[in-house]
Amino acid sequence: MIIGVRADGTKELIAVADGTRESTDDWAELLRDCRRRGMRAPVVMVGDGVLGLWRALREVFPATREQRCWVHKVANVLAALPKSVQAGARRALNEILGAEDRAHAERAIQALVTDYGAKWPKAVAKVVDDQEALLAFFDYPAEHWLHLRTTNPIESTFSPVRARTRVTKGPGSKDAGLAMVFKLLEAAEQRWRAVNGPHLVALVRAGARFDKGRLVERPAEPAGEVAA
Repeated sequence: MIIGVRADGTKELIAVADGTRESTDDWAELLRDCRRRGMRAPVVMVGDGVLGLWRALREVFPATREQRCWVHKVANVLAALPKSVQAGARRALNEILGAEDRAHAERAIQALVTDYGAKWPKAVAKVVDDQEALLAFFDYPAEHWLHLRTTNPIESTFSPVRARTRVTKGPGSKDAGLAMVFKLLEAAEQRWRAVNGPHLVALVRAGARFDKGRLVERPAEPAGEVAA
């Protein structure tokens, strides 16, 4: 399932398909279908650690930046740590994702390495190895950080889908199941709210540059045009 954000800040269901979750081929075909239908390369894509998705993205939309979901990342890191240190590690992770800018986040990552890297290197590596993809959101408007840090819109939307699947004890066939999922998602789409700072989406799409969440460079105006 792919949810997109239009230039006016509204969210839209872009695609839903059945497939093998980890399959690069399935994800690539879904992205190619979006491209055939006229979708341009997204500026940034947010997702969890599904390797097939990221391999497919680099194949179909290589210019699109990657942003890892922090909710999934925190859960994965804590699962690799003993319960006795999970509370402290969670606070350390929250220091990173809640940092005021990229520089503070990078220092918080170094603190995580110092405090936990020696005893639990595999857990810390989950953050260090994905550092660039975890911090990509800092390069966009501060108003959008909340939306870019997590795949929550998809996760929360799929909750009623899972509930309906349990109630119906299966849709009966693959096509019927896909149709049921689509209709549930289509109904949920009516309740999605626009992203914060919707007026900034078009600037992001046009290539404006942001530093510490603030606009520092507007995109160049096309030749012959005058900004309003």
